[in-house]
Amino acid sequence: MASTVATRQRRGTRLALRAVALLYVGILVAVPLALIFARTFEQGAAEFWDAVSTPDALHAFRLTGEIALLAVAINTVFGIGVALLLARYRFPGRRLLNVLLDIPVSVSPIVVGLALVLVYGPSEGWFGPRLSDAGIQVIFATPGMVLATCFVSLPLVVRELVPVLQEEGLDQEVAARSLGANAWQRFVRITLPTVRWALAYGVVLSLARSIGEFGAVRVVSGDVIGQTQTGTLRVADLAEQGEPGAYQVALVLVLFAIACIVGISLLRPSERKT
Repeated sequence: MASTVATRQRRGTRLALRAVALLYVGILVAVPLALIFARTFEQGAAEFWDAVSTPDALHAFRLTGEIALLAVAINTVFGIGVALLLARYRFPGRRLLNVLLDIPVSVSPIVVGLALVLVYGPSEGWFGPRLSDAGIQVIFATPGMVLATCFVSLPLVVRELVPVLQEEGLDQEVAARSLGANAWQRFVRITLPTVRWALAYGVVLSLARSIGEFGAVRVVSGDVIGQTQTGTLRVADLAEQGEPGAYQVALVLVLFAIACIVGISLLRPSERKT
């Protein structure tokens, strides 16, 4: 009898915790998204299409995609290398590197943008004047926006890879080395297949984070319509001016990020079963 009561209490506790978790996520995520959907289509699908198909909106989407893809490619290459370094080697400064990787999570993106301006600013930056003399513009141009996006999404790939690499260990690679496999063969045939889903999830998170970046990009871009205005900057610009289209553009960005995360989440378990 006592065990039955205890079981019911544990079950009730689990149900209560689930209800609290669902309520918390619903208030923070589901309700705002539902409001965006409602505001987007309250005037019909034609209004939605008109807002997302303007030349300025299309340019913002294209620029967002270019910056996000460049940032993800850079962080993927960098993330794999740093993850292997942290998981497989012990060296002076390892803890410091591990701490530095978490700075983008704790520092405000606006501070990141300001720091980039101080370093690469065309007039008073450390390297800006020399780069300007060489015909290279970083701030208020695509390179600065890519740098800002790379910084804010820096740790996502690394943090997905390191635990998997540490869990798998070195047994398979040592065996492959004893059989004559070189470093590239071991990476392609052993390391990469082992971390493929962690890498894929890290890339998707990095892509979603890059698409949604606002603060750092706004500081370094100049927010020039049709030139350096990304999707998130266009949403803010339309909302501040009270013009229609902010909800429609925001919905496109949200749907793309959701599609990426849901897609990789659905594919990952099916691959594990095989």
